Amino acid sequence: MDLIPAPRQMERAEGFYELGDGFGIEAGPGTEDTARRLRATLGAATGFALPPKKGDEYDVLHLSVRPGLDAEEYRLVIAPHGVHIQGGSPAGVFWGAQTLRQLLGPDAFRRAPLPGRTWRLPLTEIRDAPRFRWRGLMLDVARHFMPKDGVLRYLDLLAAHKLNVFHFHLTDDQGWRIEIEKYPRLTEVGSWRARTKFGHRASPLWDDKPHGGFYTQDDIREIVAYAAERHITVVPEIDVPGHSQAAIAAYPELGNSDVIDTSALSVWDTWGINPNVLAPTDNTLRFYEGVFEEVLELFPSEFIHVGGDECLKDQWRQSPTAQARIRELGLKDEDELQAWFIGHFDTWLSARGRRLIGWDEILEGGLARGATVSSWRGYAGGIAAARAGHDVVMCPEQQVYLDHRQHEGADEPVPIGYVRTLEDVYRFEPVPAELTPDEARHVLGTQANVWTEVMEDQGRVDYQTFPRLAAFAEVAWSPLPAPAERDFTGFERRMAAHYRRLDALGVAYRPPAGPRPWQRRPGVLGRPIDGPPPNR
Repeated sequence: MDLIPAPRQMERAEGFYELGDGFGIEAGPGTEDTARRLRATLGAATGFALPPKKGDEYDVLHLSVRPGLDAEEYRLVIAPHGVHIQGGSPAGVFWGAQTLRQLLGPDAFRRAPLPGRTWRLPLTEIRDAPRFRWRGLMLDVARHFMPKDGVLRYLDLLAAHKLNVFHFHLTDDQGWRIEIEKYPRLTEVGSWRARTKFGHRASPLWDDKPHGGFYTQDDIREIVAYAAERHITVVPEIDVPGHSQAAIAAYPELGNSDVIDTSALSVWDTWGINPNVLAPTDNTLRFYEGVFEEVLELFPSEFIHVGGDECLKDQWRQSPTAQARIRELGLKDEDELQAWFIGHFDTWLSARGRRLIGWDEILEGGLARGATVSSWRGYAGGIAAARAGHDVVMCPEQQVYLDHRQHEGADEPVPIGYVRTLEDVYRFEPVPAELTPDEARHVLGTQANVWTEVMEDQGRVDYQTFPRLAAFAEVAWSPLPAPAERDFTGFERRMAAHYRRLDALGVAYRPPAGPRPWQRRPGVLGRPIDGPPPNR
């Protein structure tokens, strides 16, 4: 039956249940949204109306919330007389519906019916629930902007793989992508750059046309609502205090103007770690409080991501203003100054019922009391945070950065970083073996990250993300054995069917045999790294 991610328990009986024109849906309380989604997706693919029906009629899909099941747990029963999906909450029912769609075959993912199709389901009982509560994908839209329709499409792809967190990387040195009404220059100036480096920063190639774009606040509301209908939480990221040149270009007073002429800065047009960071002043704090006030109105998520990574401190070392702030606060050094900066927003967000999350550099100089850590520089940050009693999302660069190349072959487009194959991702283990059971409970889950410096359009994002996101989804959802014991051969067999689902969805994935001619980027320099890091 080739399901991805694999369910916890599945019992197959002989025979099939065939759907016909009279097949309908009984939507119990709390399942109405899933019924609407099924009519929109399965109705389009099959041509069936899927009308409302009552439980005592034949040819019915029964949707119900069942107390006693965990929130995202579901049971799917396909019997000779009809189909039942029970979930511990509306989310559980929705995940069961995604499994139902897979069982109908790849053509169930198309947007219009193909002629001559017979729609049938194997007689089956499935009991399923996710391993982790945080099953995420981070998408960087700051380096290369993805128009709103593309973002909505990715939310559909996450839902089809039972992923439930969309980490939305909205600001960076190369672009500011969210409208803030209080500070209009963030998008007037900060949302576009005059040109773009093509390939790694060592590449001599440039795309000399302006690049830009941003989401209006109504776009953001639409994206958040669209995600919520699919039981996906959108976690916004507003980067501080590094990765901030686009903001400084728009409002030069945010930068270290006692060190450089910040009024001469423009939105950055190349890649790497930028030296221009926010000044640790009261003005900067008040400015970003104004930003976050509008962010909180748009995003109801429990977590708000503040970045915190790759903050070069050379300007702070040279800045009389920054050094005076260190002395005023009785801090030891610039690392503690960054910890103070992050701690300010941890307190500010906590007072408003939210939780701060940041990259693992926020551990340096002391971790803010309520902070959660995105562990990206390997496992060490996550281990340290969990042992200190902080929650962790595991997303180590060496395993689940999907911008890294998938093969060592010369045809890989703009090869970046470590070789991470489909099998490597499938054998990724989010919970470090060094943690005790009590410490491991702080691992909320895991996340794959897609940084878009060398992904200039949706097709490139698809190529880097798929099929590896399918392997990641199974790691995040399914109760897999230890990495060395995982049945990758069986996963590859199931992927044969899943590639046809991705084809139906229009995903420009990397084929198993290698890139198609139009997926290559000959002559564009990447950044190969010799020697893979040790696997877990």
